[in-house]
Amino acid sequence: MPPEKLLQAVWLHQRLHRDLLKTADGKCLRVLHPGFASDEGGPDFRGAVLQFGDEKPVSGDVEIDLLTSGWHAHGHDKNPRFKNVILQVVWEESKKSKNVPINLSLKNILDAPLPELVLSLENESGLPARLRGKCSAPLRSLSEMQLTKLLQAASIARFQNKAAAMLARAKNSNWEQVLWENLFRALGYKNNLWPMQNLAETKSRWMRGISSVLELQARMLGVGGLLPDDLTCARKSSDTYLCRLWDFWWRDRDEFETCILTRNVWKFHGLRPANYPERRLALASHWLASGKLVSQIENWGMEDIITETVTLPHNRVNSPADSTVIVSRMIDSFNKIIQVGSDDFWSWHWTFKSARLIKPQTLLGDGRATDLAVNVILPWLWIRAKESGKVKFMREMEQRLLAWPAAADNAILKLARQRLLGTSRANNLKGAAQQQGLMQVTRDFCDHSNAVCMDCQFPELVRCLNSKTQG
Repeated sequence: MPPEKLLQAVWLHQRLHRDLLKTADGKCLRVLHPGFASDEGGPDFRGAVLQFGDEKPVSGDVEIDLLTSGWHAHGHDKNPRFKNVILQVVWEESKKSKNVPINLSLKNILDAPLPELVLSLENESGLPARLRGKCSAPLRSLSEMQLTKLLQAASIARFQNKAAAMLARAKNSNWEQVLWENLFRALGYKNNLWPMQNLAETKSRWMRGISSVLELQARMLGVGGLLPDDLTCARKSSDTYLCRLWDFWWRDRDEFETCILTRNVWKFHGLRPANYPERRLALASHWLASGKLVSQIENWGMEDIITETVTLPHNRVNSPADSTVIVSRMIDSFNKIIQVGSDDFWSWHWTFKSARLIKPQTLLGDGRATDLAVNVILPWLWIRAKESGKVKFMREMEQRLLAWPAAADNAILKLARQRLLGTSRANNLKGAAQQQGLMQVTRDFCDHSNAVCMDCQFPELVRCLNSKTQG
């Protein structure tokens, strides 16, 4: 029996006799798009477009298993992530069982022998050309400058949308609270947006009367439902730290009972240890304890970093070296604000139960710092300037966005590059603005269409852009 990974490659590249596809219940199957491979848990392929018999095409997820029985054996039937699965692809059918999706057996419909498929698919990566978006070809016809301008324009739209959402929230709150809510959301990333925002929304309650880092960590971890009830009995440093936290929390727990979250609202699956919410809250505790973060961000916004950092001789245009100096100063001045010093416990541990690390680890990596800058701090400063009529300040924030180096890669960007640009190389996007622009295009167009780009207007918009430029 072949490995499941090979079956996934076979399905992605459709190495099948596609005119012979029939499901276990006898329906002819037409694969309009096999979907996009997912490495974030849940079904193996998302967003497939399939047509069963004479029915209308439908979009949904596809799961790859060796046997039909894998649906129940792997617990897919009880996992809400698999609720949108419309087809189970298997090597061969096993004993019939109830409550399984429609399934397709690959055993007798491969377009080549297994050994040949192993050799031909082992070096294949990325999205096959025929499965890319309809905009991929017209985007490739753009010059590098045209593509940069297109993505930068999309990034400014995304930037302004974020700012508008902050303004809407500020009308029912205040600017400082809006900043904290968005910082906490960004620290939660996509897995833990809402519990982090919930903590930020109740901040005025659980911050009362405390200012030390340790007390803040006890209060936040307690209210967040992340404080373990038992000692490890194996890690002395962990147990000592946990006891110190409980010395504070046992006295406060009853007072904050109505805003305590349960641990099951947090998602840990697929998270790297550095991104665990406990460490993110440890970082926030240092920000809050200093009491200076908001004013430091405001002062950083007032610095003329982009426009007047480097004094140049008259009649000389900025060189690449000059630009590097400007951007370097911008990043350095930002990091001095957003980065924190060593934490006695969390700089040395990934979790409560992990062993002490050999070397201390920063609580905020460069990639996450960039995310905070482009998704939270710059839009927050920009919308406040807009509301005050400070046009020059607004332009400065936009220029900082366009100058900011690229952030860490992620699954959304990787798929968008393959689907729209036909490349898996992260360095094809040279800055954070281009990354933000590509995500905005995905949100505005791809998310409103399907894998075969049905009724998507973006390809034609790109063609029009190209023809206008050539004309």
